[in-house]
Amino acid sequence: MAEVNLLNSIPRIARDVGARLIDKEENRRLAMKFGWEYFDGPREQGYGGYRYDGRWVAVAHRIINHFGLKPGDRVLDIGCAKGFLVKDLADALPGLEVWGMDVSSYALENAHPDARTRLLGGSCDRLPFADGSFTVALAINSIHNLDRDGCLMALREMQRVAPRGGFVQVDAYRSETERLLLEDWMLTARTYLDPEGWKAMLSEAGYFGDWYWTILEADPAFIRR
Repeated sequence: MAEVNLLNSIPRIARDVGARLIDKEENRRLAMKFGWEYFDGPREQGYGGYRYDGRWVAVAHRIINHFGLKPGDRVLDIGCAKGFLVKDLADALPGLEVWGMDVSSYALENAHPDARTRLLGGSCDRLPFADGSFTVALAINSIHNLDRDGCLMALREMQRVAPRGGFVQVDAYRSETERLLLEDWMLTARTYLDPEGWKAMLSEAGYFGDWYWTILEADPAFIRR
């Protein structure tokens, strides 16, 4: 197990937290449908338009290098959304067998055409694959959408289907200020802990893969409480 930032090439995104606080409960209700509102509706309810822009290409190469992947290896992206990382992993290493899974039927129906045949529906706490089916399992900002028991099950499922390699990234905070900011901004996360709390959960789940945190930091361009 190691803490490693595989998404360090992703540009920093400005977040207007104050705008999201307006009608927050309604925004959260709509986001939890994981439909049009969350992926392609207004920013207050999710991504504000989740479109392919190539930002996952560098992440794909970093994942391949980090795990030493080679043609014939199998990778599962859990919570793959529209399959952008699935596409970029497959493009980056011909012969790599990449699959994606997501709970959102909207995301799968609107997936990148190059990835669509590699995607299936399902929840990260019940993976429909045999033990040891994959070389690596990825869960980037997805399992925290479950409650604590669901997170534990998802981690155990990752370890089961990919005992040789895994990477999970989840929402976290290091201070009370960061916790309040996270609570103001988040829409779908049901479990969020400080890094030590997450490490304890990883251990409890018997997860031996790598990990990293998504931590929001205050942006002086926007007003928060």
